[in-house]
Amino acid sequence: MKLQTQRWIDRWVGQALCAVVSLWERWTQWIGISGPVSMPDHPRHILVILLSEMGSVVLAGPMFAALHQRYPEATLHVLQLYKNREVAQLLGLARPEHLHTLDDSTALRLLQDIWRVCKKLRALPLDAVIDCELFSRISSLLSYLSGARLRTGFTPHTQEGLYRGSFINRAIPYNPYRHIACQFLALADALDDASLPRHKAAPIRAIPTDCSLSVVFLPDELSAYRRQMQADHPALAGRQVVLLYAGGGLLPERAWPAAHFAILARGLCQAGYAVGLIGLRDDAELAQHLCGLVAHEHCVDLTGYTRSIRELLMLFYAARLLVTNDGGPGHFASLTPIRTILFFGPETSRLYGPLTPNAHVFESGVACSPCLSAYNHRLTFCDGDNQCLIRIDPMTVLAQALVALT
Repeated sequence: MKLQTQRWIDRWVGQALCAVVSLWERWTQWIGISGPVSMPDHPRHILVILLSEMGSVVLAGPMFAALHQRYPEATLHVLQLYKNREVAQLLGLARPEHLHTLDDSTALRLLQDIWRVCKKLRALPLDAVIDCELFSRISSLLSYLSGARLRTGFTPHTQEGLYRGSFINRAIPYNPYRHIACQFLALADALDDASLPRHKAAPIRAIPTDCSLSVVFLPDELSAYRRQMQADHPALAGRQVVLLYAGGGLLPERAWPAAHFAILARGLCQAGYAVGLIGLRDDAELAQHLCGLVAHEHCVDLTGYTRSIRELLMLFYAARLLVTNDGGPGHFASLTPIRTILFFGPETSRLYGPLTPNAHVFESGVACSPCLSAYNHRLTFCDGDNQCLIRIDPMTVLAQALVALT
């Protein structure tokens, strides 16, 4: 389904269903069928719902580490979109048989998968569910349909237009001033904390400096990949490699201008480095355009070269620096030693910055930035003239890149 279609269904159909479920939950409480619930001393099954972008999985790493430490005997289950399953498998968030997926390519497939997955989860049964989505109605409904009696998730409190029911019985306020990794940790803390007002007794946590996730590679595996990369692209051989991700993904307003990337790539090539332009096959046209602007033999199109997230991580091991727009590559880079430069504008690194000391963030700080938030469902009022990124000077970025490469 198209993103706009999903948003429309979630807004109108989702709100109506959330209201119905909320009324049902209140009625069951009134007649005494359901009531206050607490976390068991030895929970058996805990579900984590993560339907958003792949980069969010990396930011949720500290939360998964906290859950494993706090409930070592519990089985963790993860519910995510089918297109994001590779990341959870690679990072070992749960055993393969405990990774549950939803195919959102069509409405019919989504409904079929919801029925299948909820039937499987209710048979466990679940002790608790953590809904990591900000204000998605479908994730809220899934938390209820999963059958878990203890449900933790974000509440908008008094924010208008973000209603998604009142059946999350361990709700904590979404805080737009705290890094999302800390807020994910707060969701885990809420399982054992029924304090009121909402979550005042939660522990004080600093922003994690490590994502608490890793992918193991053998030295021979990395060496073989580097040799193969240089054999496939001889222009990269004999030079240190800098990777550039110029695509904006589903949100093109997050992209630093292509002309700025061209200036940066040309300066790096002239300084003696090789430049690889990475991305999906859909980014190939942009990469070819940039190669034409740079016009240097050591600027190479690598879009579509990596066939999996694992290969992307091996590519990061083979390079010295990644320069990227806000998105998945910047977060996946935190799983490797590569240094990273990221551009933020429509969103802010204060909430979504990568969990690694090897990252340097550029933000211009114009008056309208950031414009994407949980409160507007990431629907920007930007007219395509994203001054928040345009004003980040490419020569300043080049100077920072050269410092990172020394």
